[in-house]
Amino acid sequence: MPLRLDVKRKLSVRSDRVKCVDIHPNEPWILATLFNGHVHIYNYETQQLIKTFEVCDVPVRAGKFVVRKNWAITASDDMFVRIYNYNTLERLHQFEAHNDYIRSIIIHPTQSYILTSSDDMTIKLWDWDAKWALKQTFEGHIHYVMQIAINPKDNNTFASASLDRTVKIWQLGSNQANFTLEGHDKGVNCVDYYSGGDKPYLVSGADDRRVKIWDYQNKTCVQTLEGHSQNIACVAFHPELPIILSGSEDGTVKLWHSNTYRLESTLNYGLERCWTIACLKGSNNVALGYDEGTMMIKLGREEPAMSMDASTGKIVWAKHCEIQQVNLKQLSSDQQLRDGEKVPLNIKDLGSCEIYPQTLSHSPNGRFVVVCGDGEYIIYTAITLRNKSYGNAMEFVWSEDSSEYAVRDGNMIKVFKNFKEKKTFKPDAGAEGIFGGNLLGVRSYSGLTFYDWETLSLIRRIEILPKLIYWSQNSELVCIATEESYYILRYNPQTVAAASTNKDLKSEDGIEDAFNALSEISEIVKTGVWVGDCFIYTNSLNRINYYVGGEIVTISHLDRVMYLLGYVSNENRLYFGDKDMSIVSFELSLSVLEYQTAVMRKDFETADQVLPTISKEQRTRVAHFLEKQGYRQQALAVTLDDEHKFDLALQLGNLQVCYEIAIKLENDQKWLQLSDVATKQGEFSLVEECLTHAQAFGSLILLASASSNKQLMSNIGEQSRKIGQFNIAFLSNFVLGKLDQCLDILIENQRLPEAAFFARTYLPSQINHVVGLWREKLKQMNMERAAHALANPTDYENLFPGLIDTYKTEEFLKQNTKVQSARNYQTLPPNWESNPITEMKQAEDHGQFSYISKQLNKEITNDNDDDDDDDDDEIFDDTTTNSLIGNKLITSVNADQSCSRSPTNSSAVSFHKPTTISSIIRDLSVKSTASSIISTATTVGSASQASLSDFDKELQEFDFDLGKDDIDDTENDPLVSKQLFKQTVDENEDLRFDDDNVDEFLHKT
Repeated sequence: MPLRLDVKRKLSVRSDRVKCVDIHPNEPWILATLFNGHVHIYNYETQQLIKTFEVCDVPVRAGKFVVRKNWAITASDDMFVRIYNYNTLERLHQFEAHNDYIRSIIIHPTQSYILTSSDDMTIKLWDWDAKWALKQTFEGHIHYVMQIAINPKDNNTFASASLDRTVKIWQLGSNQANFTLEGHDKGVNCVDYYSGGDKPYLVSGADDRRVKIWDYQNKTCVQTLEGHSQNIACVAFHPELPIILSGSEDGTVKLWHSNTYRLESTLNYGLERCWTIACLKGSNNVALGYDEGTMMIKLGREEPAMSMDASTGKIVWAKHCEIQQVNLKQLSSDQQLRDGEKVPLNIKDLGSCEIYPQTLSHSPNGRFVVVCGDGEYIIYTAITLRNKSYGNAMEFVWSEDSSEYAVRDGNMIKVFKNFKEKKTFKPDAGAEGIFGGNLLGVRSYSGLTFYDWETLSLIRRIEILPKLIYWSQNSELVCIATEESYYILRYNPQTVAAASTNKDLKSEDGIEDAFNALSEISEIVKTGVWVGDCFIYTNSLNRINYYVGGEIVTISHLDRVMYLLGYVSNENRLYFGDKDMSIVSFELSLSVLEYQTAVMRKDFETADQVLPTISKEQRTRVAHFLEKQGYRQQALAVTLDDEHKFDLALQLGNLQVCYEIAIKLENDQKWLQLSDVATKQGEFSLVEECLTHAQAFGSLILLASASSNKQLMSNIGEQSRKIGQFNIAFLSNFVLGKLDQCLDILIENQRLPEAAFFARTYLPSQINHVVGLWREKLKQMNMERAAHALANPTDYENLFPGLIDTYKTEEFLKQNTKVQSARNYQTLPPNWESNPITEMKQAEDHGQFSYISKQLNKEITNDNDDDDDDDDDEIFDDTTTNSLIGNKLITSVNADQSCSRSPTNSSAVSFHKPTTISSIIRDLSVKSTASSIISTATTVGSASQASLSDFDKELQEFDFDLGKDDIDDTENDPLVSKQLFKQTVDENEDLRFDDDNVDEFLHKT
């Protein structure tokens, strides 16, 4: 019977004539060398051209990947071999290898050698580790050497095909051929070795349109294959399938059975002549090169013919036609299996199979093994591999009962019981596939149909095209896997039994309530198995997952494609196999699966009995499952993970558990989460503690304000300042009215401009200090001009009208302002309705407020005293400097003339050059001695009566000194100084006194 292999096209790209193709063993890449001198690298998964480079302007007839060096080696008609890094496309080396066109390159699998063959009738061996030195030349052919191939079973021997109609076998180290195979009538174009260990064969193709299979040990031709109508350009033994491929100039690729030598299939993709074929060990992919492009096809299925009986721990697989078995129970008890590591096994040969196995599966009870392939099936006994039954079949499936099975032969389905045919039927919509299990499933072009095994009556039609179907052990659940997702359904046998007696429950689509859909998961299932109510599977991303109760749990990640064989409950391990028949295992606790199954069935009594058997490492996984099912309280009691326990307690509103875990974890995020829940429950003391632990001072400000907690607000200011959260510290101090602290924070952060404006607005007594700091900072930044441009309000009171009122208002507010509770917000007038300066004046007029002037530093650099107190806290005495007195006198006049009392309103004041104004003010101070004394006496005397002797003493102690800078300024520009002085004096005529006026005034006093 034929193999009936499915052939799928994976890549089809058009290009110039392709002379050679190669497949990368690790990446999804195809290397194609072209007749136009270019090389292309395609990704056959994405269908994209990912790399291309120009080698020369003549045909490139050969190209190979060297994966261990990241190289692509090419040979072309200019007689050069070139080596490229296929990642960077950099040409690493080139050398002239032959005297004529180079036809073929082969890479030694273990040594640093390459072999090249040429139209100069020679074969040469090159060593890249010896700087591409020529190690050996093989001569003996009398015509072009078209292709060479290394024997995979003996890397020291290779074969060559020549147009002299011969195939020669060579050995490294010998210049003469071992022997010559003759039989072709015309030139031989291609040759390849059989990679299996059971046959010493090689295949050749020639211009006589024949393919010959040779036994190189007996040196005889085993078989000649005929069928092509033109020259044969390429041949290959497939490394995984019993297939011989031949490509011809007639545009076809023929697939021949390597055991029966029957023609299985002929492929013609309309790309003209086929020149090259490449296969890859461990893969079913085949690359083809044509006149008009490159093709990649996939033959058959890559899943190995392998099966496991979970009850006995025996694994059976087919390697080509050989059946082998391993027994997991023979593993030594002291041998520890690790997840993902290869399991050391003793392989036992059971014998050979008469057909090529494409699928292999155990019966449900493990007594029989069925092999299906070549359009036939054979049932063997599992222990001795004795033939029990056979027949024609494209597919074979077991029922839940091991004595019952079904086969599909075309569109016909045959059901057998006890190895005897029971019934045959043909579905109305045809049959494209069948599935075993509790019900017989048939896939057609329109969907899936379930039939009863006994009566073959219709159970249900479902509009879905399944790829795989898995039934649970109790037949209550079924997984239907498609090309894009899988569905979990619950089977209702009671409804089906009721429908057998009540015809009204049936329709043309079967019994509507036979299945209930539970879940649809957008994952591609590769292989799977049920354990209880848990469905374990591998997906397209090579992950091991299991589904239970709507939850997907990832067990592990695989580093390559693996196929799930089964689960051994006694060992709590899952077993997997790959295409190389390597077995690996992963641990999965049975007690966890049993617990989850009991919960899904709402059998909590059984679940409580199973729970103590679950290890501590698995408790958190179980808790996550319980949470997913809605059992949060039980999950809280089961979990051992503090993070998970905190989340559960938070959802349940259990503040005590949350608090204990938060103290243990010391995680700011946990404190914030707990504060949110505590706020909803009104536990504000807990909220305060949580926010304090989390240092969430922004939220604490809101809490302190809302709860009128002055002490908390003060603490916030102190703590936030310590950890550098100055915005919070500023705000909390500002709310409490601690303006000095606010100013200190601005100065501490070098926010001197903001500090100056803050002082001007709220703390006028600190203006000198801040402006001095600002000036010094600008000078340090080499901004002398900007520093001199700053006007200190105390030095230039004429530029700042109402400055004295702001001093008074500052003191007034300190005496009369107190911190108000947030609950009084509704009863207090808004700030924009009050005028502090007006209120101060009213209080002063009514005798409710008296102002004692304080000495202000002109600049921070003038603070030369040795006391610890700031100068801005010192009281003015009778020896107040004349410069300051002059400033006050001018300011008082300007304040009276100003149309506004606002400290910031200076629009009516003209700005004068600082040095000139300073000179004028000092000049004015000299000429206004009496007035200055009277002003000072009046200010100080508001609190105590000043005596005449005090004024006499003041007159005697006054010492007027005109600064040198002022004299220099006046001398440099006397006209300007005179004009400005005259203007200032004219504006303040009421301040002019002479000595006679003073004497008269004092005498009267």
